Parts: sequence; C-alpha cells; structure tokens
Amino acid sequence: MIRSAIDRLVSFSGIVIAAVLLVAGVMLSWGQSYVHGQVHDQLAAQKIFFPPQGSESLSDPKVGPYLNKYAGQQLVTGEQAKAYADHFIKVHLDEMTGGQTYAQLSTKALASPDDQKLAAQVNTVFRGETLRGLLLNAYAFDTMASIAFIASIVAYLGAGLMLLLAGIGFGHARSAGKATEVPAYPAREMINA
Repeated sequence: MIRSAIDRLVSFSGIVIAAVLLVAGVMLSWGQSYVHGQVHDQLAAQKIFFPPQGSESLSDPKVGPYLNKYAGQQLVTGEQAKAYADHFIKVHLDEMTGGQTYAQLSTKALASPDDQKLAAQVNTVFRGETLRGLLLNAYAFDTMASIAFIASIVAYLGAGLMLLLAGIGFGHARSAGKATEVPAYPAREMINA
C-alpha cells in the first residue's frame, strides 16, 4: 500500500473526528447556555432574597458563614440555591422539628390525628422540604450546565487538535509522494526471510 494513501486515509479520519467533536462542542455549549438560562430565569421568578447584611438571620453560626457573601442579593444561581437550601431552610426546619424529618413527623401525625399543632408542623415541614428540594434540583441542573461547558471546551480543543494533526498528515502525504510504499503484509516477509 502506498504511504501517501495511508496518510490521506488517516488524515481524512481525523477530519471526520474533528467534525464530530465540533458538533459535540456546539451542542454542549448550547445545552450549557440553555440550562443555565432556565435555572436563572426560574429562580429569578421566585423572587427569593437573602437576608440583608447584618440581619439577625445571618448571625447564626450555622447560617452566616455560608450566606453572608450573598446578603441582600436575589437568589438566581445554582450555588446560591444550594446555600439557601442547606444553610437557611434546612437550619430553620431542623430548629423547628428538633432534627426530625418530614417522614418522621408525618408518621407521628398519622398516629395522633387530633393533634392540630403537629399537623400544622407537618404541613410547614412539607412546604419547607419541597422548596429545599426544588432549590437543590436547580443547583444540580446548574452544575450539569457547568460540566457541559467544560466538556464543550474539551470538545473544541479536541477538534482543533484533530484538525492540526489532519493537516500535518495531509502535508506528510504530499511529501511522501507515491514512491514510498508500505508492505501490505510485513509479518509474512519476516517469516520468509
């Protein structure tokens, strides 16, 4: 087989791989942009704001170190959603319930159907845990968007590298010419020698 033909075949394969990586990069970039935008828009629509700087809500050592950097801001990012869910809602729910979960309180409420105070607490915990779960889902989607962004950069770099290598391969094919032949079955020649 002629060496230049091998170089062209490998180089063409590199161009195909580069095209696939380029399409993947574009799709990952679009996905990142779309998901990040959706998370932002959905969180912004909720109009959740962090307590203002210096407020009593931020003085709790379980809250302040995590939320002071967001004091007074509107909650619009996945990172903010996670901080609010884990260090504001969860802290307040734990204080209210003594660390009991919705499932534990609900079981107690079912055993005591006439306890209105417990029923109200179960209702409040359900709402708090639901909001917390929704915020953590926003964080998860925003994290996936960040991963898609990193993957898109890797895909673009891979496409660039494959195009560079394909260009080098085509250049080598031109310089090798048709004179250089590669044996089709080098192992057979070695046995016969």
